[in-house]
Amino acid sequence: MDTLLIATGNPGKREEMAAILGSLPIRLALPGDLGLQVSVTESGQTYAENAALKALGYFAASRAARPEGLLTLADDSGLEVDALGGEPGLYSARYAPQPGATDADRRAYLLERLAGKPRSGQPGWRARFRCWVAVTGPGVPMTLFEGSVEGLVIPEERGSGGFGYDPIFWLPEYGQTMAELGPEIKNQISHRARALQAALPFLRQVLAGSA
Repeated sequence: MDTLLIATGNPGKREEMAAILGSLPIRLALPGDLGLQVSVTESGQTYAENAALKALGYFAASRAARPEGLLTLADDSGLEVDALGGEPGLYSARYAPQPGATDADRRAYLLERLAGKPRSGQPGWRARFRCWVAVTGPGVPMTLFEGSVEGLVIPEERGSGGFGYDPIFWLPEYGQTMAELGPEIKNQISHRARALQAALPFLRQVLAGSA
């Protein structure tokens, strides 16, 4: 296997995944690199189910580039806020009600929903990011890996790095939001980083032909 298909069009995810998986002895390719246009309905009831659906969908589409298909990695993740009963959760990427909502719109809507809710600790509301990574490919059974990180949602944006909800997700042990952390630290401790780090030994086994 000489190519790992990363099943995302999100540029932020792409950069994070490339930084974490760059040590693998394999080319990392995005759908656009291979001329693939893929649409997968995220109809699962869990992050793991959605990650598996995306991995299977992109793996099937990769047969347009190579008959046997390509080794494929997909993820699904979300932010869970205790004060909202775990919302936005599975719907984190499409939480704001308006059509064409941006990341900023989703952050603003989340903070609107939290207005008036008792805070679980200063300076904000207890929350966590969760991520599941799914890997499949020719002769490679669907295999799943999980990562998470605890923190607080705060009522004001801080930092210009990252994407999604990073500017309002505060990490008490660092005294910074995810958007204030440099990529070197974020790519060690984020939910996605932890799930990908858990997947690395398996990916190395696959590439060595021993999985």
